[in-house]
Amino acid sequence: MKYRRLGNAGIKLSEIGLGGWLTFGKTTDGNTGRGIIEAAFESGVNFFDTANVYAQGACETMWGQLLAPYERSSFVLASKVYFPMGEGPNDRGLSRKHIMEQCEASLKRLNVDYLDLYQCHRHDDGTPLGETVRAMDDLVHQGKILYWGFSCWPAAKIRETVNLCGSRLYAPVSSQPHYSLLMRDIEREVLPTCRENGIGQVVFSPLEQGILTGKYRPGEPHPAGSRASDDRQNQFIKDLVSDDEKLEHVQRLGQMAKDAGLTMSQLALAWLLHQNGVTSCITGASGPEQIRENSGASGVTLDADQLARIDEIIGPAVYSHPLH
Repeated sequence: MKYRRLGNAGIKLSEIGLGGWLTFGKTTDGNTGRGIIEAAFESGVNFFDTANVYAQGACETMWGQLLAPYERSSFVLASKVYFPMGEGPNDRGLSRKHIMEQCEASLKRLNVDYLDLYQCHRHDDGTPLGETVRAMDDLVHQGKILYWGFSCWPAAKIRETVNLCGSRLYAPVSSQPHYSLLMRDIEREVLPTCRENGIGQVVFSPLEQGILTGKYRPGEPHPAGSRASDDRQNQFIKDLVSDDEKLEHVQRLGQMAKDAGLTMSQLALAWLLHQNGVTSCITGASGPEQIRENSGASGVTLDADQLARIDEIIGPAVYSHPLH
């Protein structure tokens, strides 16, 4: 496993991370989860990403149990805040009240004293940006978080945030965007803006929930046990797996991956890790074998001809659909 600095920050993350969205606390039982965590550490994964809203706190609780046996300094733990965690008017968003209360709740569920990375899960137009920034800065000063970042923020808000922080407040060090071979719209503005300001990318859905593993074939039924065939997990994948043209493009990448001695997922992850500004790819796993396979993408070198061929096959593959 290779490790990269998170933007201009000193902390280093594994090139492949593990995320808990839709699995831990929802479809993954304790024994399977324990096996996945063990495989992650054995593979050199040190970056673990969750959020308070994943399974309404159950993911964090499960991770608190599964990560307890490991030395706290040996892993980088991230969580997020924004989405509703109750029915009250203050149980959502990025107000100082919600941020402070949810940070405490996440720490309790995760059974840790601090978070390495705390991220604003979306931008909150209903809260002054200065209030959010100062709340994050205060959490850093209190030692409850070490760094902070954001997920799916527009470039204009990123620039405004950096300017607001200046040299007085702790500025964000990470961006968590939806980024993959099939979702490249951050390349227009977000990626350049973050590079200019020393903000690293920890990307989610790098395999498009399994589509970039090549398991979904055009015109064929979804494989048994796959996310697309599971009503508990398939709400964000239904449209993608019905696009036969894109599925055909992915199948064409399969032979290229084979020629390179890689699996399809390893090729897709390696491509992401060649994009300037990407620190880590957050992958999901339903079993230990998946995290081991994905970890094999770390350190893979693709030459200029291979990168050009990938672009030729995929084409201008930019989707716009909401994910986690």
